[in-house]
This record gives sequence, structure tokens and C-alpha cells, in this order.
Amino acid sequence: MKKDKQKVIGEELSDERLKVLLTLQPTAGSSRDYHILLRAYRYLRAEDFARFIPFYLAAGLNLNARNSDGKTLAETITQHHHGEPYLKALTRH
Repeated sequence: MKKDKQKVIGEELSDERLKVLLTLQPTAGSSRDYHILLRAYRYLRAEDFARFIPFYLAAGLNLNARNSDGKTLAETITQHHHGEPYLKALTRH
């Protein structure tokens, strides 16, 4: 990292910044809905992920979208030790 750049940790994300995730495009042949949800899971803190889900649903996207292995994000993250708060956010909706 350059000396003039500072790493920002714990920054409060605005609704607009969360909604930017809705513009992501997957690689060819992949589910757009799953891709967006996976990226949100990977890059957002659990509380921000929970705030993101209503925007995701309002955009008409599917929480039960499947990856190329036929798994939903909920099925995938049940195997992750840090996935529980994310799974709770998914199952609330």
C-alpha cells in the first residue's frame, strides 16, 4: 500500500454504496443473482450484509439462486465457521 493511502477498517457504508453491489455482472454462464449475493457475503460485514438484503430483494433478485454446483448461498455458508450471522440475515427474509 502506498504511503499516502490509509487502510480503512470499519467504515460505515451508506445505502448507496451497498446498492452498488446490485450492478455487478457475473462471468458468462453464471447466475447474476448468486454472483451478487456471494460478493456481498464475501465483502460486507454481517450487519452491512443484513442491510443489503432488502435492497437485493427490492431489485427483484432471488435469495435462492444457485451456483454452478446447484447450491444456494445459504447451503454454501452453513459450512463456514463465520457464516452464522449471514445465514440469519438470509433466513429472516
